[in-house]
Amino acid sequence: MSDQIIGLHDWFQTPAGRYLLHWEDAQLESAVADIFGYHALQLGVPQLQGLRANRMPHQWLGMPTPESVPGIAIPPTTLVTDYAALPFSACSLDLVVLPHTLELSADPHTTLREVERVLVPEGRVVICGLNPVSLWGLRQRRAHALRRLGAGDLFLPDCGEFIGYWRLRDWLRLLGFEVEEGRFGCYRPAVRSETWLERWAWMDRAGPRWWPIVGAAYFLVAVKRVRGMRLLGPAWKTASAGAGAPVPVVQRSQRPGFTQK
Repeated sequence: MSDQIIGLHDWFQTPAGRYLLHWEDAQLESAVADIFGYHALQLGVPQLQGLRANRMPHQWLGMPTPESVPGIAIPPTTLVTDYAALPFSACSLDLVVLPHTLELSADPHTTLREVERVLVPEGRVVICGLNPVSLWGLRQRRAHALRRLGAGDLFLPDCGEFIGYWRLRDWLRLLGFEVEEGRFGCYRPAVRSETWLERWAWMDRAGPRWWPIVGAAYFLVAVKRVRGMRLLGPAWKTASAGAGAPVPVVQRSQRPGFTQK
């Protein structure tokens, strides 16, 4: 495979792309299954059905262009929208899934601020990204350097910019998000053939223990916190005043001129 692979869809058809999709699909399925609410949105990358395991009644897929993706069934609830100006009112969504959305966005800061705007307090954002501090990231940087010299063979699609895991956490913290969970995955080297990917499968077992932060991909879930807000629990959890509650008793005062013996 040559550096002609510049599209994300084409790259997802490669063995490395399918390997990445498989890992991210498993993370998304386990993360969104128990997130409750009414309205959920996924922005981009229809190859990852990030809301499939979620049970919210209203779900949308946001796409930057009306073009369909070959071989991918686009749901009828697809929205053609600018990620920096989502067609939702403030505090109206319970869940937003961003599979590589920030990397592909022309302005990831504005996109993330827009996600914070449309999320309800205690709403959640789920993010998948490629880790620049990984074997895949190193190979991509090396290929970019060689291309300046007239050579080089890109391993990843040349259609976005890596955002580091800790850098992203800083962005989220500045917007009032609290990261609930984060993890790395896809520790196998940047090889293109299915055979070599299988030969390096043992690295997925050893990676979380020996080099946990150098996986090719990362995954995190963050919750929107609103300072000064207090969530009230269901009414049935409120303790009712029972018979044992203290009752004030008014005592009769003594009449003047009388002395109690």
